Amino acid sequence: MKDKVVIITGASSGIGKACAIAFSDAGAKVVLAARDGDKLKEVETILKGKGRGVLSVITDVTKEEDCKHLIESTVSHFGKIDVMICNAGISMRALFADVDLNVLKRLMDVNLWGTVYCSKYALPYLISSKGSLVGISSIAGKKGLPGRTGYSASKFAMEGFLETVRTENIPNGLHVLVACPGYTTSNIRNTALAKDGKQQGESPRDEDKMMSAEEVANRILLAVKKRKRDLILTTTGRLTVFLNNFIPAILDKMVYKHIAKEKDSPFK
Repeated sequence: MKDKVVIITGASSGIGKACAIAFSDAGAKVVLAARDGDKLKEVETILKGKGRGVLSVITDVTKEEDCKHLIESTVSHFGKIDVMICNAGISMRALFADVDLNVLKRLMDVNLWGTVYCSKYALPYLISSKGSLVGISSIAGKKGLPGRTGYSASKFAMEGFLETVRTENIPNGLHVLVACPGYTTSNIRNTALAKDGKQQGESPRDEDKMMSAEEVANRILLAVKKRKRDLILTTTGRLTVFLNNFIPAILDKMVYKHIAKEKDSPFK
């Protein structure tokens, strides 16, 4: 990773922040992108304190012009792009029968279109460097999770998009990684949208029993170095994907019961 230029969206917290630190510690020059300028500056200060090359660009990935500006700013500052990590994302928790459809549109705008916009403008530079395009998906992109229709839909769509981009660019030597963390200690559950579009404000799960964002970031770093196609994290995540191939109907019921046990579950 020495002197590689890495863009990370959603870099102000959680997996994005952890990736910024991990890739920077590995020798990369990191471009931080998120909406919250103050939090971006905090991460930038951490990296600069280590003597690392870093650039912060305030970016709302739902806006195509912001994503284009992010790519142009990176190339203007560092001259190239080696890795594009599409990490920015939001979640939701509500039954489809109850949810405001604008919630689903919001999730698609961030999780899918944010990935599409950034990939579109970064692609020529990634092809030039034979670099890596990374999408941070989820086990919810492999198995539809009840109460998360918008989240699962956006992640399934993201994976289909990235798989197609990978296949189209076989002759160009482009590396595409789809990373699927399981439940991770990050802010995504606290900021998840309720049925009315408001943030739920607290996690329904025991964060202490989850994989840390730092461990996820280190696994993503290793997967990029090895140019892996897919990265499925946590024992539960790998088991879910495996069982879904053989006993999907039974797994449906298992997943339902598991989600129904969450604090303030929408099924109660």
